[in-house]
Amino acid sequence: QVQLVESGGGLVQPGGSLRLSCAASGSIFSISTMGWYRQAPGKERELVATITRGGMTNYADSVKGRFTVSRDNAENTVYLQMNSLIPEDTAVYYCNADSVILSGVEGVYYYWGQGTQVTVSS
Repeated sequence: QVQLVESGGGLVQPGGSLRLSCAASGSIFSISTMGWYRQAPGKERELVATITRGGMTNYADSVKGRFTVSRDNAENTVYLQMNSLIPEDTAVYYCNADSVILSGVEGVYYYWGQGTQVTVSS
């Protein structure tokens, strides 16, 4: 019913920048919170940044001051601008949509994207 499609990952040198995008499509009435999580090899998935429909943001301490999350409510799209990238940022980045209300369907739902690889290396 809902698909999250991420784009923008890739290989970048330390100190470089990348911008991730995630577009949600389907019979969506509203999405409360959208955000990004990441999972490095051998590690658990962790929060990177989230943003509410009203624009309130939350960041992991490790990315504060370097990453900026934003969203376009009309397009159900969330972005992650990543600056000053370091090798420790290397991971698969997953888009998340939380408390999604679908048109004509009761309940709230939770969705993940398929992930996009970000590699920071010289």
